[in-house]
Amino acid sequence: MGTRTELSDLIRAMARRDWGTADRLILELDKLGWQGGPQVIGAAFAIAVNRRFESVSDARAITRFVAETRSQYEGGSQLSALETEGLIRAALGEVELADTIKPDTALTIQITIIGALLQDANFTDPQLEEFIAEVEQAAARFM
Repeated sequence: MGTRTELSDLIRAMARRDWGTADRLILELDKLGWQGGPQVIGAAFAIAVNRRFESVSDARAITRFVAETRSQYEGGSQLSALETEGLIRAALGEVELADTIKPDTALTIQITIIGALLQDANFTDPQLEEFIAEVEQAAARFM
């Protein structure tokens, strides 16, 4: 199984709230070195964030979402609220807000936020496959 398959399967597992599979895939991706991972996760993050917040002009909505997400996830309090909000706002166009965030930190934040956004989206199987295809196409442009 190639890294791209694990990445797509990770997105599927998060959307289906299958945390056991998601954890196993993250461990597998750690072993494989996350080849292509930042591009795929970054694309999934940007697409999911833009779908969720495209019509939101109030930064307080992002702050509330981040606070709720941090409180709902095990280890969520370890995520920096400012960095998390910055990554979301960077995906919405304020790219300079992500300039000082370390790549490993960004990846952890993105995975957590993708999980929350996918749960909120509550995709049907065809919608999820459409989302994954869009993510793979976007990521391919940066690989």
